[in-house]
Amino acid sequence: MEKELILIIDFGGQYNQLIARRVREKNVYCEVVPNTISIEKIKEKNPKGIIFTGGPASIYQEDAPKCAKEVFELGIPVLGICYGMQLMAYTLGGEVKRADKREYGEMEVELNTTSSLFKNISENNICLMSHTDYVDVLPQGFEKIASSQTCKIAAMQNVDKNFYAVQFHPEVNHTVDGEKIIENFVIDICKCSGSWKMDLFTKTTIEALKEKIQDKKALCALSGGVDSSVAAVLLSKAIGKNLTCIFVDHGLLRKNEVEEVEEIFTTKFDVNFIKVDAKERFLNKLKGVTSPETKRKIIGEEFIRVFEEEAKKIGAVDYLVQGTIYPDVIESGLGKSSVIKSHHNVGGLPDYVDFKEIVEPLRDLFKDEVRKVGKELGLPDYIVNRQPFPGPGLAIRIIGDINEEKLEILKDADYIFREEIKNHNMEKELNQYFAVLTDTRSVGVMGDERTYDYLIALRAVVTDDFMTAKFAKIPYDVLEVISKRIVNEVEHVNRIVYDITSKPPATIEWE
Repeated sequence: MEKELILIIDFGGQYNQLIARRVREKNVYCEVVPNTISIEKIKEKNPKGIIFTGGPASIYQEDAPKCAKEVFELGIPVLGICYGMQLMAYTLGGEVKRADKREYGEMEVELNTTSSLFKNISENNICLMSHTDYVDVLPQGFEKIASSQTCKIAAMQNVDKNFYAVQFHPEVNHTVDGEKIIENFVIDICKCSGSWKMDLFTKTTIEALKEKIQDKKALCALSGGVDSSVAAVLLSKAIGKNLTCIFVDHGLLRKNEVEEVEEIFTTKFDVNFIKVDAKERFLNKLKGVTSPETKRKIIGEEFIRVFEEEAKKIGAVDYLVQGTIYPDVIESGLGKSSVIKSHHNVGGLPDYVDFKEIVEPLRDLFKDEVRKVGKELGLPDYIVNRQPFPGPGLAIRIIGDINEEKLEILKDADYIFREEIKNHNMEKELNQYFAVLTDTRSVGVMGDERTYDYLIALRAVVTDDFMTAKFAKIPYDVLEVISKRIVNEVEHVNRIVYDITSKPPATIEWE
């Protein structure tokens, strides 16, 4: 499929994925690439526009990330954001200075709305600033198009060359009309048509897979999550029974999920489905382990071992299917992000399985796009709209060591929580919600008898991008129903607490 492309050049900014998502929301395809990309590679990709991300560096640092000056000689529109603005100014002969202190937060910015970048936007706007350096002298041919009390040049443009730059972050929700600014750049200035849509992607991807694989064999590690499920169904539509899905039940999925996955892939789609019951094996490996990072490593390693054993029974296959999505590609390919926690993925499988080539049909998509493809393919809502679920599953929602009794307690409590959210029609209001079994016990009274049982924590957040999140303000009466049901219906639980911490400072998961 011929795609119009916006190229996002990354300079280490924390919002690089968010910029990409905002562009994709305008139905325009984009890619994030490192700032070290060569000018030859940029020409080969033939983008309709280029966006420079922000970044933590100062332009005058010895190791400050730069890009080839030839980028500005391609005749392609360029939008610089934050550090990207400073880099544009510096490279083209302007002056950048360091402020006495960092400016961070929501600021009122006065915009020149005669600029194409700010078309149909109010003159006075609230924008998120996050910088220490600032542009002090404009490069030749540029004019100021925005300012604030603390930043005299908050945006600039060179209309003749289609160069634009903003000192604030239009990609974040804190910037009012930020999405419109990106739309103005991508649609009006870069002249993109906005034709990147998931129905067309689904159709052309299935056709391409048919042509590529033909009558050869493919193997898929099916976790039951959104990504691997959608990847598997895409392949099933293309090659049918030539696809074998191996589903490893490690005992760490939520209540009823194993049965749901098995029902879908044995009755609704034409694939060879193999379920491996490895619950006891995983529990034995996890016995006595309390460190969340160790849990992750054990589960990831054991998953590979189980998959390897089952794959050997099948013999050589031509293709290995993986549910890699675009955030995985960005994080592994650019190497810019700080490691918060290790991720359990099946990226290690190629070393253990006899195959010729990897197929990653979703590697260009963000999660919301994957969900749209899932709907196009006819996957049920409870799979397509499944909340983010960590690879290690419930192992990292049990604080401390893991055993079968704890797993059953958590599965039941979590199920009640999710069921009541559904009963109260709050599913669409919340982006992620789950129960955590803590390693704390407390004294209680039940039936006139003293108890000493587990503390369950409930977690629910609202977020657009999962990079930041606010705790959900679930009504007290709903929390009361959930609390009563868990305590009454789940044995060995006598106390419920609700997590009211946002991200940051906390992460969404507890471990």
